[in-house]
Amino acid sequence: MKIGLLIIDLQEVHLGKVEQKVIDQACEFVNYVSELLRSKDHTVIHIQDIEGMQPSDEEKFKIIPGIEIKETDLRVTKEYSNAFWKTDLEQIVLEQGIDLLILSGYAAEHCVLFTYNGAMERGFKAVLLQDGILSSKSDVIPATYRDRKLISYPVIEALVQ
Repeated sequence: MKIGLLIIDLQEVHLGKVEQKVIDQACEFVNYVSELLRSKDHTVIHIQDIEGMQPSDEEKFKIIPGIEIKETDLRVTKEYSNAFWKTDLEQIVLEQGIDLLILSGYAAEHCVLFTYNGAMERGFKAVLLQDGILSSKSDVIPATYRDRKLISYPVIEALVQ
C-alpha cells in the first residue's frame, strides 16, 4: 500500500491565532510521520495556500520553520480551501499510486476538512492524522475527530513495517 501525507497550510500567515505550544506539538507529530513515511518510500506533499499573496508578503506565506522539508517532498500551491480544486494534486496522487491519504495541517474546520471531502469525492481513501491538525478554535478539533476517520502514528508505524 502506498501512503501519501498531505501537510496543509502550515504557514505563518494562517497560524497567527494558534498558540505556539499547540503548533509545536502538531509539528512534532507531522515531522515524525513524515520521516517515517519518507524512510519507506512513501510520499509527503506540502500544500501551500497562496490566495491573496503579494510579492511583499512572500515571506509570510512560506511553510513554518517547525516543519521539516526534504528534497524528495512534493509541493502544491492552491488558492481555494480544497487542495484538489484547480490544482494538480489529484494527478499527483494518481501518478504516485497513492492508496491512502493522511491529512494534517491547518485549519481543521476549513482547508483540512475541505481537502478531506475533496479526496473522498474523488474516490481516494483519506484519514486525518491524530494530533496533527490545528485550528484557532478549541472546540473544532474534537468535533472533527468525532465525525471523520482518524489514524494515529502507532498505526502508521504498523502499516509501513
